[in-house]
Amino acid sequence: MRIAAVVLAAGAGRRIGGPKALLALEGSSFLQRSVALVSRPGVEAVYVVLGHEAERVGREAGPLDPARIVVNPRYESGMLSSLLVGLEAAEAGGAEAVLIHPVDHPRVALATVDAVLASLRSGARIAVPSWSNRRGHPAGFARETWPALHAAPADRGAREVLALHPEWIEHVPGDAGCVAGVNTPDDYERIVRWTG
Repeated sequence: MRIAAVVLAAGAGRRIGGPKALLALEGSSFLQRSVALVSRPGVEAVYVVLGHEAERVGREAGPLDPARIVVNPRYESGMLSSLLVGLEAAEAGGAEAVLIHPVDHPRVALATVDAVLASLRSGARIAVPSWSNRRGHPAGFARETWPALHAAPADRGAREVLALHPEWIEHVPGDAGCVAGVNTPDDYERIVRWTG
């Protein structure tokens, strides 16, 4: 199965004072960490979707090899628009499944990513990691689910697909980092002090 990864990094990060992609953690930007996280064996391509201050983020985030940058000019319409930009890039590259990862989850364990990838390879339509009865990131979507993503309402996005098609979902073991998102300065401090 040809799997591509899509890192969603287009948001303005208004609640935290700027693009979350540029937040620093242990010597790397969140965006660098996300690219490294999803660049796993079996992932053929990594696409980074930028939007708000795209040129600045691309310039200041640090080296992003092997990722390819795509820009969402409609990023203000919500995360689904960025997901679809990434999905179109992955589809054009011949992907049969995508691994979707938001840049604001920098503490996901590699084992969680590998579990999602293994689930996709074994035939799951949607693979989602879970921790403490909560769905986390990254999530995997096989090609047959992509029409449903395209049809989802902008304000609900992928959550709508999960709600409408629970029979498609395979939950895999995750880690505490897969549910630890950063939206506020307090969240960021918690991530910096992270002990798992």
